Amino acid sequence: MTDRTLIISLCGAALVAILAACTFGSVNLSPARLAAALFGGGEIGDQLVLWEIRLPRALAAFTVGAALGLSGAALQGLLRNPLAEPGILGVSSCAALAATLALFYGLAGASAFVLPIAAVVGALAATLVLAIAAMHTSSMVTLILIGVGLTSFSGALMALLLNLAPNPFTLSDLINWTLGSVANRSVNDMALASPFLVAGLACLVFARRELSALTLGEEAAFGIGVNLRRTRMLVIIGAGLLTGAAVSIAGAIAFVGIVAPHLVRPLVAYDPARTFAPAALLAGVILVFADIGVRIIPTPSELKLGVVAALIGAPAFVWIAMKRRPANG
Repeated sequence: MTDRTLIISLCGAALVAILAACTFGSVNLSPARLAAALFGGGEIGDQLVLWEIRLPRALAAFTVGAALGLSGAALQGLLRNPLAEPGILGVSSCAALAATLALFYGLAGASAFVLPIAAVVGALAATLVLAIAAMHTSSMVTLILIGVGLTSFSGALMALLLNLAPNPFTLSDLINWTLGSVANRSVNDMALASPFLVAGLACLVFARRELSALTLGEEAAFGIGVNLRRTRMLVIIGAGLLTGAAVSIAGAIAFVGIVAPHLVRPLVAYDPARTFAPAALLAGVILVFADIGVRIIPTPSELKLGVVAALIGAPAFVWIAMKRRPANG
């Protein structure tokens, strides 16, 4: 399968996923009702459900999934290990912690940009710690342990904030950001995160060729003119910006960034640069379908997207880890 065919197929799958997200819910919309609402006809209620609730929610899920899938592909290319991913390495947790701190102390009310900026700062702080560690060790096990430490520390602080929440409304907001959700997200939420998404994407696009060269090893890549410091910084900043933006939209979502790149990598000859677009598209599709499951699974209260993503992704992570040869760790 060529890259073009793969990308076209995944774009088709993304369109199907978004249409399915617009169709299914507490009240299903038939194809005729969906088409009418889509083009400004039909009942006013159908138009409101489509344009104000379901379509923004589906686009938010796809955007978050794409950002995390792209971040995962970039980090895996930089560290040359399929177990690298923002959630596993603690980046998502640190971003969520920074966002919840902004919510807890009421800083988010000062400006609409406070929340995405806080999430991006948290993500960049975690990626900086990982970058420094990566310069001093070649062991992925060490990096994962550092990621576990970052995740545990962030989780402990978020649990402390939950315990200290001054009222039920603040507690509800904190839980949403801790467990991850795209419920009630609007186009404005994505617009606020878009500058960070675009900047992160630009950083990774500039580094994509160098990541392909890194598959030869750092010494060989340096020998053919790759600026290793510049490449590391571009990937770290790009992944941090994308992860922070994703967290500012949906809260902490783990594992999707490891599953999508792993699935598409064999289809692109294990080339990190060619993995970017397919991994982003597939991760977006996975998260849209996960959110459909969140909405249609009969439960007393709606499940959180981060919980469903973990239920899908954690077994996949274990499977990927078990397939790896000991010599690679």
